[in-house]
Amino acid sequence: MPTPPQPKPTRRPATGTTRPQRAQPAAPSSQTPPLTERQEARRRRILQASARLARRGGFDAVQMREVAESADVALGTLYRYFPSKVHLLVATMQDQLQHMHETLHKRPPLRERASERVAETLMRAFRSLQREPQLADAMVRALNFADRSVSPEVDTVSRVTTAIILDAMGLEGPPSPEQLSAVRVIEHTWHSALITWLSGRASIAQVKIDIETVCRLIEITSPDGDGNGGGAGAGSRAGARGG
Repeated sequence: MPTPPQPKPTRRPATGTTRPQRAQPAAPSSQTPPLTERQEARRRRILQASARLARRGGFDAVQMREVAESADVALGTLYRYFPSKVHLLVATMQDQLQHMHETLHKRPPLRERASERVAETLMRAFRSLQREPQLADAMVRALNFADRSVSPEVDTVSRVTTAIILDAMGLEGPPSPEQLSAVRVIEHTWHSALITWLSGRASIAQVKIDIETVCRLIEITSPDGDGNGGGAGAGSRAGARGG
């Protein structure tokens, strides 16, 4: 009589030989430690060298090795601050806009209506870039080439531009969602106007018309409907006229 087939034994893991769980990576810190005074000075030299080279020859003239030599830093050090040429030039644009912002604080626009103050402010910023077309072209090209890895720098450029517009509006309180939407459209239009001018597809006169037109959105989104902004600057101007 044939022996019936025996069931295969179930394989059990040996005690103490289970596969260890993979350690989860630590969450990255949400805050970058502030630069020391020496690091900030080094970063400042790098940005100045980047702007200097861009003024001479535009985007192609900004080579990382030449930037390092001009800023008197090691090439490896430069890459620790800015991982690529695009990172560097977007940070240069941020630096240039912050300088413009400080200048506008010292000499704010004196128009009555908020829409006119914003248009004047953006045209002053535009003319500042117009005086250095090679630098402007290098920074805008870098902004257009930026991928997700450059998002923090691009976001900072956008925040500085937004702050310039909001300061010119002279609001008494925080902006409404509608006003912030108008600011975003104005910012996009200003950036687009800069690109079309740099490419030779728009004159300064056309840029001015486009900027003044889009700034009228401020009047549409203003709670009182007149676009005066209601800020302290507007009030002080009225007082100066004896109103």
